[in-house]
Amino acid sequence: MALSDISLTVPEGKKTVLVGSNGSGKSTLFLHFNGILKPRSGEVMYSGRKLGYSAKSLAALRTNISVVLQNPDDQIFSTTVEEDVAFGPMNLSLPKDEVERRVDDALYLVGLDGMRERSTQQLSFGERKRVALAGALSMKPKVLIMDEPTAGLDSRMVHELLELADELNQSGLTVIMSTHDVEIAYSWADEMRVLHQGRLEFSGPPEEFFDKEEKLHEIGLVPPTLFELNQYLVRTKAATEKPYPRTSAEMALKVFPESRSSLGSGTILSIGPASKPEDLLAAIRSSGQEQALIGVYGTRARRLTRELGVKVDYWFNAFDNSVLGACEGKDFVLCVDDQMATLVETKLLKLEKDFNLKIMRKRVDFR
Repeated sequence: MALSDISLTVPEGKKTVLVGSNGSGKSTLFLHFNGILKPRSGEVMYSGRKLGYSAKSLAALRTNISVVLQNPDDQIFSTTVEEDVAFGPMNLSLPKDEVERRVDDALYLVGLDGMRERSTQQLSFGERKRVALAGALSMKPKVLIMDEPTAGLDSRMVHELLELADELNQSGLTVIMSTHDVEIAYSWADEMRVLHQGRLEFSGPPEEFFDKEEKLHEIGLVPPTLFELNQYLVRTKAATEKPYPRTSAEMALKVFPESRSSLGSGTILSIGPASKPEDLLAAIRSSGQEQALIGVYGTRARRLTRELGVKVDYWFNAFDNSVLGACEGKDFVLCVDDQMATLVETKLLKLEKDFNLKIMRKRVDFR
């Protein structure tokens, strides 16, 4: 039996990660989430209601829940990129202009809008994974499930995918992914679920699981590097266990508290939906920080800065690098999507609370 005595809840609007070795049951569990598989016993609930398995019930369910399989070749079957991404919305009998809009939006988000007519057989593995993701996003789901989405991707594409997951979650989407990578699980997730030999071994925040040394050895997992470093500080430097650093910036603030006194200042440039590329450079200049470190966070911000040819210091991991730069007394400018500005502010407020500091910044919204 692939799964046994599984009982779990996935919180709405959160980022949840499933961790487990090969054969632990992660993929099988995912296939129960949108009714591809039906449990022999027990039941699956979505939004407080038991799943129905009639064709009509499953069709309705799959407009709300999209699954991206680990191997894109198991999901892509159309001749061209555009046809494959349009397949789901067309089956919903949507008007043609709505289907085209959804295809445009999905391809833009995954960075394939210039490859609509490309044959799916001519794509790289990473590009095919993007097509599969775009097909899922074109359904406008409320829940996005990704099975090992970072497997086989290079470092740049991994950062792009995780930032996109942040962006989608910030827009209200519940995001669930499985991964073998404990570093990703620890740094990215709000909640973690751990499977081992078809059984659920843990539900809760990542740091609580990685603190269970015996359970880790039993399952065959190792703690993330930052978690281990934090435990080392606790043992040797009499540091407090909390806050648990999940990023390099948080670790730097904990290890080098003196850096908090030399924090630089920052400008958060919030890019609205009607913003024009030529406005971006003017906004950076008007911020008074032309010599500042410049980072981008979000799909639209990255696209606009590339179109303009703006010299960007940090295309990826920009938030953490900006904070690290601020610790060195440097100023920074973060170019973000309009909705991502709220996420950046939330992250900054958490840093200030956890590490007793004040990062001077201002937010500039331009349209």
